[in-house]
Amino acid sequence: MHKTRIAIVDDEVPVCRSLSRALIADGYEAEAFTSGQDFLERLRAAPFDLVLADLKLPDANGIELIAKTKEANPEAETVIITGFGGIDTAIAAIKEGAYHYVTKPVKLGEIRHLVRGALDKIAMRRENTRLREALKGGDQLDSIIGTSQAMQKLFALIRKVAPVDCNVLIQGASGTGKALVARAIHQLSPRQERPFVSFNCGGFTEELIGSELFGYEKGAFTGAAATKIGLLESAGGGTVFLDEIGEMPLSMQVKLLHVIQERRILRVGGTRTIELDIRVIAASNKDLKQEVARGAFREDLYFRLNVVTMVLPQLVERREDIPLLARHFVEKYGLAFRKQVTGIEPQAMHILMGYSYPGNVRELENIVERAVALTDSELLRPQDLPQDLQELEFDTVDGEGLLSLEEIERRYISKVLQKTGYNKGLAAQILDIPRTTLWRKLKQHKD
Repeated sequence: MHKTRIAIVDDEVPVCRSLSRALIADGYEAEAFTSGQDFLERLRAAPFDLVLADLKLPDANGIELIAKTKEANPEAETVIITGFGGIDTAIAAIKEGAYHYVTKPVKLGEIRHLVRGALDKIAMRRENTRLREALKGGDQLDSIIGTSQAMQKLFALIRKVAPVDCNVLIQGASGTGKALVARAIHQLSPRQERPFVSFNCGGFTEELIGSELFGYEKGAFTGAAATKIGLLESAGGGTVFLDEIGEMPLSMQVKLLHVIQERRILRVGGTRTIELDIRVIAASNKDLKQEVARGAFREDLYFRLNVVTMVLPQLVERREDIPLLARHFVEKYGLAFRKQVTGIEPQAMHILMGYSYPGNVRELENIVERAVALTDSELLRPQDLPQDLQELEFDTVDGEGLLSLEEIERRYISKVLQKTGYNKGLAAQILDIPRTTLWRKLKQHKD
């Protein structure tokens, strides 16, 4: 494991001595320098992870050292040490890239707090980089996020089915990503250069579904001022995605069955049949086999659509993907809202991991979008989440009276470790904290 290297740069020997002793006692590798030049010479030979630098040195100043430290190690952080009169300059140093500042006389408790915060920030960046690389290198599809076993099986099935020009039925609860899977199949198929046309079958009358799917001729009915090409025809050579197929009226199911069998359509009001070259992917949040049994869905259409069936897992069935998904949505909406939101506090992730998500991934995205929009912090906190989730958190951990945050954290870390078979790498991912932070918390809680 990489041992954190910290430099103390201050022309006051007692400050250097006390800080270096304290940090070494805390398990860090610390070196002290009483001049800027001595520090820079050492920096060229061996970059540091964190630098505690006096704002005013005889031969340098803290702002200059920030740039030099970043040159040697772009991931490094700097904490500025300053007298009371230099606070304005210290704030300017933060704008130049320093993590924070501390005023003299230096207090060890404050230094330790800032060191932990700066190192957590470094570790979080490294963990984000590691996860992004894992997403790129893993067996997955660009549009669908997940490294769980359930998702790996789904990715493998998509890759098998995509090149085979057969109909596909996708079943799964609302919000599980049925449309994303349909589009992924299309993008990996030989039809990828042709149109991908989507139509939601729910909430429309038979007449409207007919005119949208099949199109109509000019004068076919009142208001038909011009010929309209239907969605099935417009998808020529491509893929038609029929979402919520279980909501389609039975009378329209008969017409759709004829289209799938004959591969030709007749526009409303038309007399000439039109040949179709399309692939059909259908999706439903209902169990269509059960719908067939109760007479709400045609059995012959079911078998025509059900050449290959994909059943998508609900989010609670792949909880280990929640940190990846949540981080993805933080980045997505941080960019969309132009906000510097870089991650999620462990306690907030604890809440997200414990929620049941009846709305699945779509609900998680909505929760994170709202939190990013409302937060005024770099990290999403428990108070940024919806009130009902915050209340759920207290309901789930407070069975014997109010507990301190430290005790809640200790118990939850212990529970996650037990559930993961004490796999610290997986536990850190579920907790959404870097491995180094988990190691430090275990030491702190003496687990």
